Amino acid sequence: MAQSSGRPRRPRETAEAKLERLTQVERELWAQGLRVAGIDEVGRGPLAGPVVTACVSIPPDRLVPGVDDSKKLSEKRREALAPLLLEAADYAETCFLPPELIDEINILNATRRAMETCAAGFRGVFLIDAVEGLRLPGEARALVHGDALSYMIGAASIVAKVARDRYMIELDAKYPMYGFARNKGYGTAEHIAALKQYGPCPEHRRSFIQKILGGQP
Repeated sequence: MAQSSGRPRRPRETAEAKLERLTQVERELWAQGLRVAGIDEVGRGPLAGPVVTACVSIPPDRLVPGVDDSKKLSEKRREALAPLLLEAADYAETCFLPPELIDEINILNATRRAMETCAAGFRGVFLIDAVEGLRLPGEARALVHGDALSYMIGAASIVAKVARDRYMIELDAKYPMYGFARNKGYGTAEHIAALKQYGPCPEHRRSFIQKILGGQP
């Protein structure tokens, strides 16, 4: 017979309660008659591929259940949610910035530029996952771990993640030796071993791989 730990189990959060929690910030702004968008990025850490940002706004009467931080969702779940979010959105834009620009202006500035680009056509309040110093066409509110606290940031994280993953899977057909379909450009042991064996391809970030290659460009 299983032993009880003696600690009461926390009741599982219902879908309705989760949606209520994740839209707390948004509902305060909607109550003021404001439009709300979330902005998030994917791909700041990989050795290869673009940094991708998304800006997404969904009206309060068209919310799609199941949204969360993209990292907490399976790939299958993200793939199912992304088209539903894009269909429900009244604004949704993504921006890809390539490795050569990341090398030129650094990853933080590239992320900022991508966020500003995908948000350029929206007017309202922007909720952002802890990136500051942005020039946006409206009020910006930075939230630490915002993709786990805000519905709109979570929606943007899903859209950006799915877009980037699909791009990296397409790259895998062009550069199969690096395993991009599996590692999405991140520095796994498989990827680093291939990088040392074959050298970099045009999709690698030279500023990220210098130490791995012993300072070679």
